[in-house]
Amino acid sequence: MSSFRLRIGACLLALAPAAASLAALPAHAREIVIGQVAPFSGSQAVTGKAIHAGAKLYIDHVNSQGGINGQQIRLVTRDDAQKPQETVRLVKSLVQEEAPVALLGTVGTDNVKALIDDGVLVRSALPLVGAVSGASAVIGAPSVFVVKASYHDEVSRLFEKLSNLTITRVGLVYQDDALGQDVLAGADKAAASRGIQLLAKVGYPRNTTEVSTAVAEMLKTEPQAIFLGATTAAAIEFVRQYRAKGGLATLYGLSIIDTQQLLTQLGPETARGFAFSVVLPLESQHTLAVNREYLKLKAGAQNPDLSARSIEGFIAAKALVTALRQNSAAGSPLKALQSMRNQDLGGYLLDFGTPGRPGSALVDFAMIGSGGRIVH
Repeated sequence: MSSFRLRIGACLLALAPAAASLAALPAHAREIVIGQVAPFSGSQAVTGKAIHAGAKLYIDHVNSQGGINGQQIRLVTRDDAQKPQETVRLVKSLVQEEAPVALLGTVGTDNVKALIDDGVLVRSALPLVGAVSGASAVIGAPSVFVVKASYHDEVSRLFEKLSNLTITRVGLVYQDDALGQDVLAGADKAAASRGIQLLAKVGYPRNTTEVSTAVAEMLKTEPQAIFLGATTAAAIEFVRQYRAKGGLATLYGLSIIDTQQLLTQLGPETARGFAFSVVLPLESQHTLAVNREYLKLKAGAQNPDLSARSIEGFIAAKALVTALRQNSAAGSPLKALQSMRNQDLGGYLLDFGTPGRPGSALVDFAMIGSGGRIVH
């Protein structure tokens, strides 16, 4: 055989779907590798670390119980600093170097969209579970599984709530990228159907906290409520500046904002009255079995990266492990996820059976109250 044919054969083997190899190899012959390419440095590191901490919390628990059919799970990470081109490059290298059976917890609409556009997930038959985005461009894409409600779901429910409270003069602050443009499109649609007047719609540059222009515009137009389609660091800076300059509107944050970080950095007095979308279980919801499980494991973990966002990584890991346990019957983790219907993860249901819809439609609201207490 020629060296050229050997090289071609090696490349094909490197790109062979990891999911198929999981089904084909003897159970005792290998560990199960799961990859996470996410920001562990830069402005969104707090989110990447929080999602990873939640996923690791559940995976460590599964491993302590014997793993999956006796196989231990190894969670491998790569830092993309939330740069879309790095996300694609690192996923490709991860596929070749580690042969993961799945990915989880990639952060950012632009980053996930870059993977979709490149086609690496489809070529590798590699599912991405718990993609940290609720954008329309991500939801329903092949091999991408979102475990929470969409951004359009969030803004639609919020504007319905505001309309019922006769709050009709609203401002919108959004990150000027794919995330913000999706929030903006959802807000325009929901405003038209709910009788909401969007007094001001102001973007800020991606992955920055340059919100002074947005603060000035909101102070000028004086909306009754402001919706922050923003990431954590930018939202914290907006609240800080807006309140310091006397802004009185009720502030509503997108679910991706880490309220624990917001409370810690602003303090209970400045953070008081900040309302936010709830698309995943709150830690205070002790009636849910998945929350009780999460809180019990969290108490023994002593991981400083565990935060209000970590439940998302925990649920994503639990959904993936559920699919891996069902792998033999389904044929691959990807097919197991695609066939998941009304899967009860402990009071939190996931259903990936409706095209163009995320795994959950849950949208509720909560607020930071007196002394930093969360009021649901």
